[in-house]
Amino acid sequence: MTLPASWTAPIAEPDHQRMLQARTRQGVLTKPPGSLGRLEELAITLSGQLGTDQPAIDRVHIAVFAGDHGVCAEGISAFPQTVTAQMIANFAHGGAAISVLARQLGATLEVVNLGTVAEVDPGLAGVVDDVIMPGTRNLAIEPAMAHEQLAAALAGGDRAAARAAAAGAQLFIGGDMGIGNTTSAAALACALLDRSPTELAGPGTGLSAAGVSHKAAVIERALVRHGTGRDPVDLLASLGGLEIAALAGAFVGAASRGIPVLVDGFIVSVAALVATRQHPALRPWLHFGHQSAEPGHRSVLAALDAHPLLQLDMRLGEGSGAATAVPLLRAACALHNQMASFAQAGIDGSA
Repeated sequence: MTLPASWTAPIAEPDHQRMLQARTRQGVLTKPPGSLGRLEELAITLSGQLGTDQPAIDRVHIAVFAGDHGVCAEGISAFPQTVTAQMIANFAHGGAAISVLARQLGATLEVVNLGTVAEVDPGLAGVVDDVIMPGTRNLAIEPAMAHEQLAAALAGGDRAAARAAAAGAQLFIGGDMGIGNTTSAAALACALLDRSPTELAGPGTGLSAAGVSHKAAVIERALVRHGTGRDPVDLLASLGGLEIAALAGAFVGAASRGIPVLVDGFIVSVAALVATRQHPALRPWLHFGHQSAEPGHRSVLAALDAHPLLQLDMRLGEGSGAATAVPLLRAACALHNQMASFAQAGIDGSA
């Protein structure tokens, strides 16, 4: 199996000297120290990540990764798999939530089609055709992917990060689309965190309580089949999805190119958790947009020592929660760059 170079290469740390300088600046701005709360820390962290005294999040690249899941054969979704391909078209036509948010933010939006059961119309604007297979296999009874297919998904994510870097992106957001992917994400989270499926399985697209119980039972079968291995690559191949693997590859690829990442909800956070288990040095490059209403997300965030910016009971995916939080990052940068110091304003500050 040939993995992308970024998946095995070291990730550099953010610029700690820039962060120290940014913290010093925050201490002399016309406000009591710490009074802007987490907005101050965001500006300091972004200064180090972007390597500048004037951090800015003007250029945002959003990549929504799409792929189908063979575990849908177990009846774990309220929607048919045809919806994945239909939503790819909806993204391309500008009708999805993330399409609207990307326009509002002036962000670049691309959709990476990794493989769907239903055919995707060729030539859709903004859709990158990176098909690996027509969805994963049924993880309840066999590995979701061969290692070669996993490597291809990781590479697809890395290529998205490379496109973001080529466009001069100052922030990378990864989104997900794939009917059945909350089952895959919950299975991965259970394996990584040694938790029960009854704790982490949720309604996904809108399952009833009975549906969630059935979903947990399917995940339990997958965990028994998988065994006790906890290697991130093996876990992704056994229990993951094409889009989840691509997200993990994209996050490592973005960080290795010096691009901060804003993590979305449950599924994307699970991808981030897998990636940080492979690359602990990835964690300082991650921001977290929101806490999803999906019940497993809280546990995943805790494992990542993550404190999301928003809690709006969102659970759509697509990168929508992360996109909604972008204005907070922009506000943090504007305050850091444009506020006057006590000396500039002629105001007596503290000694």
